Amino acid sequence: MHQTLPRAFKLAPGLLAGLAACAPAEGAGTAVAKPVYRGVETRLLEGDLVNFHVTASGGAGEETVVAYATCAAAQYALIRGYGFARHVRTKVSEHGGIWRADAVYTISPALPRGLRTIDAEVTVADCADQGIPTV
Repeated sequence: MHQTLPRAFKLAPGLLAGLAACAPAEGAGTAVAKPVYRGVETRLLEGDLVNFHVTASGGAGEETVVAYATCAAAQYALIRGYGFARHVRTKVSEHGGIWRADAVYTISPALPRGLRTIDAEVTVADCADQGIPTV
């Protein structure tokens, strides 16, 4: 991701190259902490509206718990015999290295209206490929 810095923070071109040379090469003894998926709580709120509370730590971050909640929602939809889910909202918090997401989804047998829909079967397969647990 490229970010434009304010004029006061721009570095001289040669300085940036020199700093990059100081960074360790990928795979050169640097270990990236893997996320630890700590569990999912599922609550049926009303009808097809479902709330998921997920927790992760280790190398987790906001993207980790959001993906974890999406994977849980997709698997839940399949368990209930539905093929789709639609994201309603997600709140993310972190305290002491523990990341939490409080996410709400609707589940449905047919593709729901909206822009934030997920195909449950495709999403669960993608989660498995990425090593993210579902339920």
